[in-house]
Amino acid sequence: MKPRFLSERYAVAGQLTLADVEAAKAEGFRGIVCLRPDGEEAGQPTAAEIGVAAEKAGLEFVYIPVRSGTAPNADGVNAMRRALDTIQGRVLGYCRSGKRAEDIYELAKASRPETPKTRRFDVVIAGGGAAGISTAASLLKRRPGTTVAIIDPASEHYYQPGWTLVGAGVFTPEQTRRTEVSVIPKAANWIRETVTGFDPDHRQVLLGDGSSVEYSVLVVALGLKLDWNGIEGLAETLGKNGVTSNYRYDLAPYTWKLVQELRQGTALFTQPPMPIKCAGAPQKAMYLSCDEWTRRGVKGAIEVEFDTCTPGLFGVADYVPALMEYIRRYNIALHTKSRLVKVDGAKRIATFERTSEAGTTIIERAFDMLHVVPPQTAPDVVRESVLAGDGGWVSVDPATLRHTRYDDVFALGDVAGTSNAKTAAAVRKQAPVVAENVVATLGAKAVNATYDGYGACPLTVEKGRIVLAEFAYGGKLMPSFPKWLLDGTKPTRLAWFLKEKVMPPLYWLGMLRGHELMVKPGHKKAD
Repeated sequence: MKPRFLSERYAVAGQLTLADVEAAKAEGFRGIVCLRPDGEEAGQPTAAEIGVAAEKAGLEFVYIPVRSGTAPNADGVNAMRRALDTIQGRVLGYCRSGKRAEDIYELAKASRPETPKTRRFDVVIAGGGAAGISTAASLLKRRPGTTVAIIDPASEHYYQPGWTLVGAGVFTPEQTRRTEVSVIPKAANWIRETVTGFDPDHRQVLLGDGSSVEYSVLVVALGLKLDWNGIEGLAETLGKNGVTSNYRYDLAPYTWKLVQELRQGTALFTQPPMPIKCAGAPQKAMYLSCDEWTRRGVKGAIEVEFDTCTPGLFGVADYVPALMEYIRRYNIALHTKSRLVKVDGAKRIATFERTSEAGTTIIERAFDMLHVVPPQTAPDVVRESVLAGDGGWVSVDPATLRHTRYDDVFALGDVAGTSNAKTAAAVRKQAPVVAENVVATLGAKAVNATYDGYGACPLTVEKGRIVLAEFAYGGKLMPSFPKWLLDGTKPTRLAWFLKEKVMPPLYWLGMLRGHELMVKPGHKKAD
């Protein structure tokens, strides 16, 4: 690696190797920007590989792919400007020869480029997570040639259901991460900006750079907001003082570190008020931790407590007996209607507000390990918009997922105001429904595809066994397999095999590519 400095803070180089990342750190760089799309030549390290190496070296990493022979567009220039503004210290930009890294820097440091004119697309998808990408892929398979824009500023895409297994030492963090550009459908347009507002009366989405995009149909798939500041003292102590959470990519490895190191003491696990992303995840972390401590022969010296805001252990009664069996097996103290309100990391004290028929009491508990799930809300941009309904979530028909007031707006995933479990499994079923109904709307036809509320929660009760909860609206059981093959109300090895070996490739290679295995939409019955 031979960096060429264009300024005191910025240098360019040709293609980096993994070894070059450590060399860059040694030379005083604090961040790396990749300008080269993956796959330009054989043997080229991917952006994800360089990004992981940068993360391990403690360097920031930004991916802004610019195709060879083309000038950086306004979105790329704005992303470069943000990188230069936010990375504290020297920045190294690289591509094949360094030319694109030089060009985009010159554009970024020049006067602010002209705000892009309003662009128009058949379909605009706000959000490039599981829901947004899956819908785009399914839509483009049904109606090739549709102009689709996906709005998302993120450079990385995560398989979030895998973080439970990262926290248990089964997966590495890298197994759950890929570059965003690698999962965007090739026929879709990626707008790397933040959504700042919605104007459905004029069919516009407002963006962070001051521009807007117009649509014929809008799909809102912005997920939800993890409110780490919703618990006093939590944000300041995350990742240290024994405080962790599997709800963040960078914290799940710390969970596993704590589990490995703990040999005696008190471990607390918490669950906030509903709704939350994957309601079973708070107790999954607890069961897998207890299983590891049991295997190591130290569980008897560790007091484990589960504090949940909910009135019961799980929302669907059929799965509770199997879960209670493990609560007893691991000797877990279960406290329902118990809300974590404060964390003092330095003193390792967690404060709970517990409600009973006698009233509300404040309880302080000392801990050696504290696994926290934060309160969760609709994103601010949705909650404060005219699209919001109860609780700030997008107001949609629970069957068609079409907005209750705007016929050209749909929503799915965590941001949708539906009563189903907020899980990736729900998105898998919702995406084909929204795709089919969007196609119908573009063709001025009636929307007939329906979603039944299906969601799934693989409850990892021990390494090697899972209680596979599958249910629809109203808690109706919706098993994917016959009971003789897999009884979801009992812990099974087959369910673990599905979680560990089948679901990840099904996500990356199936769901995100529009392959709709076992998720055919339902349809309205004719009047």
